[in-house]
Amino acid sequence: MSTIGDVAERTGLPQKTIRYYEEIGLIRPARSANGYRHFRESDLHKLAFLGRARALGFSIEDCRTLLGLYEDNTRESASVKALAEGHLAEIDRKIDQLQSMRATLADLVTACHGDDRPDCPILADLSGDEDAP
Repeated sequence: MSTIGDVAERTGLPQKTIRYYEEIGLIRPARSANGYRHFRESDLHKLAFLGRARALGFSIEDCRTLLGLYEDNTRESASVKALAEGHLAEIDRKIDQLQSMRATLADLVTACHGDDRPDCPILADLSGDEDAP
């Protein structure tokens, strides 16, 4: 069994995150008589799983679902794939939004002379007033 400090070091997750995952029921480490957490290897494996899922951008609820599917030997991979496909579609939407934001900002940066004059298309656009100084 390991303490939270050991687990944080081994998993690369902050202690605060590990405590939060326990608080919301994603992991359930054993407790000694004095109240200290003691993590089993299975807890470390779950934390590594959660860390990887979060790094891929899955929400906490998606992680809860994925962990449940992982632990369910009768699961259908179609359920896992459907969840991952939904997340992938959301990532694609965010990429599209970011590309649009980038294109708009690039146009504004190009339009701004960046000299000693006060007129600035960037500020005009942000203010919603193209005639703004």
